[in-house]
Amino acid sequence: MNSRAMRRSAAAVAAFSATAIVLAGCTSGGDTGGGDAGGDAGSDTLTLATFNDFGYTDELLAEFTAETGIEVVHNKASTSDDARANFFQKLGNTGLADVEGVEIDWFAEMMQYSDLLTPVPDDVKGRWIEFKEAAATDAEGNLVAYGTDIGPQGICYREDLYEAAGLPTDRESVEALFPTWDAFFDVADDYTEATGQPFVDSANAVLQGIMNQLEYTYEEPDGAIIATENPDVRESYDTVVERAVPISAYAGQWSDDWFASLAGGEFATMLCPGWMLGIIEGNAPETEGWNIANAFPGGGGNWGGSYLVVPANGANVEAAQQLADWLTAPEQQLKAFENAGTFPSQSEALESPILLDSTNEYFNDAPTGQILTDRADAITVTPFKGPQYFQYHNALQDAVTRVFDGLEDQETSWETWVTQVSGF
Repeated sequence: MNSRAMRRSAAAVAAFSATAIVLAGCTSGGDTGGGDAGGDAGSDTLTLATFNDFGYTDELLAEFTAETGIEVVHNKASTSDDARANFFQKLGNTGLADVEGVEIDWFAEMMQYSDLLTPVPDDVKGRWIEFKEAAATDAEGNLVAYGTDIGPQGICYREDLYEAAGLPTDRESVEALFPTWDAFFDVADDYTEATGQPFVDSANAVLQGIMNQLEYTYEEPDGAIIATENPDVRESYDTVVERAVPISAYAGQWSDDWFASLAGGEFATMLCPGWMLGIIEGNAPETEGWNIANAFPGGGGNWGGSYLVVPANGANVEAAQQLADWLTAPEQQLKAFENAGTFPSQSEALESPILLDSTNEYFNDAPTGQILTDRADAITVTPFKGPQYFQYHNALQDAVTRVFDGLEDQETSWETWVTQVSGF
């Protein structure tokens, strides 16, 4: 199967988009969610709010409309941060979409308000991989979210830029370059010295990759806060500041310049969860040379993975459950993977030949289904992310950014972070 990732310009990604798939259905629950993209969606519709690229193309939503007679209006926030701000502002009040997308880094925060969500029907339970479903089950035993994807990571790279720097370009040889983080940074140093250009897109993407290999970061399951005393967090920060900042094009992702650089060749390497494949292709559709290697420093790592939830006070709860169920069924998870690289979390989908035999024409016909399956099998740690994970992690990313921007030195920025998070 070849990827059909939705192609978008950087300007489109930075804004909200609304797509109406026309036919009759249910009455909308007011504002469509997703910040300023809302307004009343009108009658005879369901509203769906996501962010980045879930793989829910116009064509996929049209299939739901054809099957059910229900129109879907899809509002897409440009980033998870935007979606989070909108979600918590409106949860329990009014203005959320009938079905809302929730990202894993703020999922535990949301689970504190599980009573404001509609439980998943019993006949839908049991189809997700164990950790995906367990994380969405509250203290009363209610499953309150429909798992979409998980985020096993490989290494995306530009063959043309590797070749120009004297690095190997075939997938197997590139795989051998990155057994450990030290090896990754050594290659990066050599590349930057040889070319005068950054090796990797973002220092904070590297921070994310390293932190996602830690079982405990800022909180422990009993509620204990360990953020500022955790030596693993300090080591991760120091590693990123000392080794990732000098070889990175940007402090963070999702800026207009970052999107433009996907096509411009400013950097040669990205840490790539499956969902990133669609973002790269969608923003650099004419760029040749991108590939993906079956490798990740230190073994395996999961970055991302989202859920769909149905607010309990929505106007169309039953129909919204039908949409969330349909979008996360194995058949649709496989289609979303083909559309955007979002790797399935449904047990049945993970065994499908559609997944295992899938290739991606844009990424030099890489066997992305098998690569990401192997990368999922390499994951040995499922990080614990407590209710305050997003706030602590966002603040640590800000600390890295201050060093990248030259506003504070390594130690001062760490101390600024310690002071800041001590007030959480």
